[in-house]
Amino acid sequence: MWGIAVDSPSLYSCSSASGYRGRSPATGIRMTITAVLTFLGGIGLFLLGMKLMTEGLTTAAGDTLRTILSAATRSRFRAVISGMAITALVQSSGAVIFTTVGFVNASLLSLAQAVGIIYGSNVGTTVTSWIVALLGFNLDLQALSMPMIGVGMTISVMVGDGRWGALGRALAGFGLFFLGIDVLRGAFDGLGDAINLAQWADRGIPGLLLFLLIGSVLTILMQSSSASLAVTLTAAAGGLIPLTAAAAMVIGANVGSTTTGLFAVFGATANAKRAATAHVIFNVVTGTVSFLMMPVLLWGVEQIVNLFPGESAVATSLAIFHTLVNLIGILIMWPLTGLLVKFLEQRFKSTEEDAARPRFLDRNVQQTPSLAFDALAQELHRMNGMANHLAREAISAEDRHNPNLEAAHRILENLSYAISEFASGIPRHGLNSEQLSALPDAQRVAQYLVNLAEHAQEMVVAHPLVDLAQDELNQSRNQLRAHAVALLDLARVDQADWKLETLNEARAGFESEYQAMKAALLHAGTAGELDPRRMIHSLERMSDLHRVIDQASKAAVYLDRYIRQTRVVLTPPPEVLAAVPDTNVAPPVSPTQESPAEEESHEPR
Repeated sequence: MWGIAVDSPSLYSCSSASGYRGRSPATGIRMTITAVLTFLGGIGLFLLGMKLMTEGLTTAAGDTLRTILSAATRSRFRAVISGMAITALVQSSGAVIFTTVGFVNASLLSLAQAVGIIYGSNVGTTVTSWIVALLGFNLDLQALSMPMIGVGMTISVMVGDGRWGALGRALAGFGLFFLGIDVLRGAFDGLGDAINLAQWADRGIPGLLLFLLIGSVLTILMQSSSASLAVTLTAAAGGLIPLTAAAAMVIGANVGSTTTGLFAVFGATANAKRAATAHVIFNVVTGTVSFLMMPVLLWGVEQIVNLFPGESAVATSLAIFHTLVNLIGILIMWPLTGLLVKFLEQRFKSTEEDAARPRFLDRNVQQTPSLAFDALAQELHRMNGMANHLAREAISAEDRHNPNLEAAHRILENLSYAISEFASGIPRHGLNSEQLSALPDAQRVAQYLVNLAEHAQEMVVAHPLVDLAQDELNQSRNQLRAHAVALLDLARVDQADWKLETLNEARAGFESEYQAMKAALLHAGTAGELDPRRMIHSLERMSDLHRVIDQASKAAVYLDRYIRQTRVVLTPPPEVLAAVPDTNVAPPVSPTQESPAEEESHEPR
């Protein structure tokens, strides 16, 4: 028998409150194992609840996320407030950082504004701590969570994938969130006397560093600082760890949360890497200063906690501590933001210098359709700028030896493949009919631009310019080339006064002039005024030019339709416009014909 006397100096007789006194070691071990398994189940419920809650709220919010973040463009202070608001809304700082990266990639936010949002998102994560502290220990969580789960899933099943269905899943997620807290609370009640972690907290700075590491590891393993904070608060409230150790774990959870962003930027764009690095720098600096100031912060918490009396005093103290830590981080980093942005802008330039790699198609925003549409629009516009520059260079080329044309063709092909892959990976559920039809339009635009590059290359390499032996013919050809350049200007849909009707009219004028030039060449060739070989060669070059303009016009038409269907705000990056230099061809001549070309008149408007 494994009988143990009441006065025996055994682990299982160290506390009368635990219920372990007088029980056999086997019974104690079984109870410990049960408590550990219950703990794991509570973590699972909590993480599942957070996942449903975040995904449901993000989907239901839709364009609200874009509206909140758009306020960040006005000032750095508004950026911080936007970060706090959106994190409190979706209950996930990781989701906010990914969303922010998407806005930076789409040039809707500057890096400085994104850094402000990251500051605010760290303060927004404290909402989870306050929910656990104020509700998790003062309410009957099972009575609260079960109706939430039932009502939420009923709404989700009945409504489907729409906004109300997403809200239903979010409500069910809240229920699982509270149920997970209740299970964790019960698990720590059983583990409190079986596992003595408090002894490590009495070992000074090394002991506190150990708990800081535990907080970081928990966050890394669960990929959720909210889950790690819930574990910390319930463990402290259950008596498993003292307040100082729990405070160190809170700092560790803050530092560990940076790994979510770091894992997400492998193979991502330079802007994604800069934003993730800003998150790391903020949290590491904040964590270091907070750890050094821990005695002062805990003293301040003690002064404040008296304003929140109740059974959850320990959990409330930690929620206050968590809030103070992140507010101190903002106070420290606020005056250093300019230096931080300059430092980051000098880093991660290799991807930006590789033109063949997508600059805006970040996989972190692919699962949020509103952001994915923004990214696609910006990458398509970047392609359009590159193709426009390529077409101008081909039109003005006098020599067939131009290696830039072949390289640009390959770049546009690679970007077209990337756009098709990105578009096919955007979730279709919750999209309206216009958004669904916009995705094929995006791929049409990419293909038109690749075709443009192919015809431009053929125009220069296979059919270089030849002298037409007549000043009138040469002048007419130069005028046609000038009209082609002018039409390429009209194919840039980012212009504030861009109108499809204007493009159609210019396209009709170009078509009329093209047909007149073609007739003049055929007449000169058949009348013996032009060498037949020169005539055929010039006709083939003109045909290539006609195809280039045709593909550029169609790309503009479908890009315009894509923008209107998805309601994105097209903000071209500076490097796109800078990549379109002046050409040496004759100055543009205004088209004289007014009637739209038959082909273009049937294009979508």
